[in-house]
Amino acid sequence: MQHEVSHPSVPTTLAPLRNPAFRSIWTATQISSLGWLVQTVAISWLMATISASDLMVALVQAASTLPVFLLSILAGAIADNFSRRWVMFAGHSLIALASTTLMISVGLGFVHPWLILGLGFLAGCGFALNDPAWHASVGDILHKRDIPAAVTLMSVGYNIVRSVGPALGGVILAFFGPLAAFALAALSDLAPLSAIWRTKWKVRSSPLPREAMTTAIHDGVRFTVMSLEIRAAIARATLFGLASISILALLPLVVRDQLKSGPIAYGILLAGFGAGAFIAGMSNGFLRRIMSQNRLVAFASVACAACCLSLALTSSVPVAAISLALGGAGWLVTWTGIDVSVQLASPRWVVGRTLSIYYALSAGGMAAGSWIWGLLAQNYSLTSALEGAAGALLLVAAAGIVLPIRPWEEKDQESSDFRAPELALDLKPRSGPIVAKVDYSISEKNMDAFLGCMRAKRHALSRAGARNWTLQRNLQTPSLWTETFRTPTWMDFLRLNHRLTAADQETYEHLGALHDGELPPRTVLSIERTTEAARTRASTIFSRPPR
Repeated sequence: MQHEVSHPSVPTTLAPLRNPAFRSIWTATQISSLGWLVQTVAISWLMATISASDLMVALVQAASTLPVFLLSILAGAIADNFSRRWVMFAGHSLIALASTTLMISVGLGFVHPWLILGLGFLAGCGFALNDPAWHASVGDILHKRDIPAAVTLMSVGYNIVRSVGPALGGVILAFFGPLAAFALAALSDLAPLSAIWRTKWKVRSSPLPREAMTTAIHDGVRFTVMSLEIRAAIARATLFGLASISILALLPLVVRDQLKSGPIAYGILLAGFGAGAFIAGMSNGFLRRIMSQNRLVAFASVACAACCLSLALTSSVPVAAISLALGGAGWLVTWTGIDVSVQLASPRWVVGRTLSIYYALSAGGMAAGSWIWGLLAQNYSLTSALEGAAGALLLVAAAGIVLPIRPWEEKDQESSDFRAPELALDLKPRSGPIVAKVDYSISEKNMDAFLGCMRAKRHALSRAGARNWTLQRNLQTPSLWTETFRTPTWMDFLRLNHRLTAADQETYEHLGALHDGELPPRTVLSIERTTEAARTRASTIFSRPPR
């Protein structure tokens, strides 16, 4: 694994750029993002000119985010089981294919609303494949302490481009037409493909065989559901995406109907959104020092609510640009904070899947929000839709009371160096079920501490794949406690132990310190065999006809 030491003279936010692998892909991603934003401006404005339906205009955002909802969980399992570098390459290839097809279609004069949405969906499939692998790779490329800075830098970089891309897109659209915008987007997609092809980084490989996709998805979902801090972060992200996407989904309608302006004004307003995000990103470290992450995300939702309310009431382009800068700041602070929270709470073996579930549900929230706010604008009014979104964002801010974002903690989430025990039986990977038992001798004075450690151990084992965990106390010898859990197969037992992190091992050390026996607690392994199965096999043998 490549770890770069942060130089004290380099600002924290810029420290990850000292790593050549991160710097190469990050730079290429900004070039690609510039082309994508130019293309987004062209697509949104093209849809607004060829379709009279407000809903179809709003669905431009939904088309590119819906695949993330549908495919990200599968993409996360792929990112955790295959080379993340090649998964990223495949994702960018799909994005390049969509951009090139759109350029050729416009060049041939074949433009239809459903074609635009379909190619947006294809590009969204590329993003669904690339994003979990790229964000999970940050922890492979950089040291854990640089992950918050790297995630912030990725968001800041995108929003620097957002400050330039939409304005550039508006100029290209106004003076050269949509074909030039789509051609620029297609060319920009070559940058990340080239960077990923040329750049390599070391990844700690698992000694175990690759998991089946269904098993990998199941394990990722189980881990996410059982992780309170990840679950709360994803719930907040989904609610925020549902409400805040109204800003971008309805902005073309605000420009066309309320501000009575054209593509240049649309690009300027998007640039304002990006500028606000850039300022917030560069100030993110300072903001985290003066308030908790949970309160910071709540204030970010309030900022986006103020943006929506201002857009609903203004008819001035400068006022709208200032409002969008506030909304962009809230947008970046929220997504950066939640992204880092999910990354730091996830062990390396499952980080691609937890991130993919986060992307899937937040993208699902944005896709649903695009449809909801577009439908409200079409059936009622644009002002009513924006005011409703502002109210929803205030509720999202209040949700921090019951769904708090935990403080960022740099836990050691690397897998432990587990060595398989020597066995007297020759087990196959699918042999099982396996039963593990551990005996402890605990004095009465250590009882509360022991039970606390066992709760932590049960949580760690269950997230890693243990089944039917129990703790039993001996009635004849009350100081004797027996921990028992099962795994379906021998391979599942090996995976479970490889998934336990160094942080989980601290619980084992605490339990060892509480144990009163002369020897440390020892895990006794058994394989379940039933008499019914034996009778069935015996019956089968003895009922065979003689040869």
